[in-house]
Amino acid sequence: MGRLGGVRHAAAWLNLDHTVVSRHIRFLEEWLGVSLFHRLGGRLVFTEVGESYHSRISAGMIELASATAQVLHKDDERYLRLWCVPGFAAQWLSEQLADFEQQCPELTIEMRPTDDTANLVMHEADIDIRFYGDSYLPSPGGKGLRFVELARPPFLIVANPELAIELSALRHISELANGPLLHEEHHEQWRAWFKLNGVEVPERLPGPLLWHAHLTIAAARIGRGVAIASTYLVGKDLANGTLVELQLPGSQQAVIGGYFFVTREDRWNSPGIVKLRRFLQAQIRLRDKA
Repeated sequence: MGRLGGVRHAAAWLNLDHTVVSRHIRFLEEWLGVSLFHRLGGRLVFTEVGESYHSRISAGMIELASATAQVLHKDDERYLRLWCVPGFAAQWLSEQLADFEQQCPELTIEMRPTDDTANLVMHEADIDIRFYGDSYLPSPGGKGLRFVELARPPFLIVANPELAIELSALRHISELANGPLLHEEHHEQWRAWFKLNGVEVPERLPGPLLWHAHLTIAAARIGRGVAIASTYLVGKDLANGTLVELQLPGSQQAVIGGYFFVTREDRWNSPGIVKLRRFLQAQIRLRDKA
C-alpha cells in the first residue's frame, strides 16, 4: 500500500480482490486504534503515524527478505530477472536484449512484460523498467531503491491513415478532446499532453480504457481511435505506414515523462546490472543521434 498508493493497485499486485485489502487495512487500523491513511479520492496517503509505522516495519521486512534470498542464492550475478512495462518491452527492449546477450553471453536475462511494478526490495525481480509521468503518481524509486532515467521520448498522437484523413478537418487540437481517444489504464497521459499543448480538459476524457500500450496501439491500427504514444512504441508503425502522426493546428509533440531503470540500492554496482544499465544507456544515445 505504501509503495503503490492505492487499494486497487495493491490488490492487483497481491492478486487479491480489492475488498479483501480494504478490509485488512480497516482491521489493522482498528487494532492499532489509529488512522494510517488519509483517503483522498481514489488514493491513500499516509498519515504521520502511518508513515512512521510503515518505515519501521518495512525495514524489518526488507531485512527478512534479504536474508532469505541470500540463503536461497537468489542474487545470482549470472541471472537477472527483469520486469518491464509491456509496450516498451515488446516494441524496443526485446531487440536490445538480443544484442546484449550476444555481447555478454555469460549473463542470462529473464524478461517479464507486466504493468505491475516489481517489488524489488522483496527480491521479486532484480531490475524494473517502466514509464513514469512527470505530473502524476506513482513516482520511481523508494526506500532501499536506486534509479536512473533511461530516456525522455516525445509523445505524439497517432491514427491509422484513413482515420487521420477524417480528423484532418478539425480546426484546432482542442476539438480532439471530444474525439475518439484511446487510453491505457487511465487518462493521465492524454491530460498531460493536452496541458503541454495549452488545452485544458476535464478530469475524465471520452474513449475506452485498454490498459496496455500495445493494445492501445493495436486499436489505433484498425481505426478504433487515436492513440498517444512515445516514439519508442510507434517508431516501426510510422516507418511502415500502418500509423501516421496526426498533426492538427496548435499541436506538437510533448515530453510527459520518462522510462526509468530501477534496482535495489545494494545491487546498483553489481557487475551484471552495471553492464546491462550501461548497454541500454549507450543504445538510447545511439538512437537519439540517429
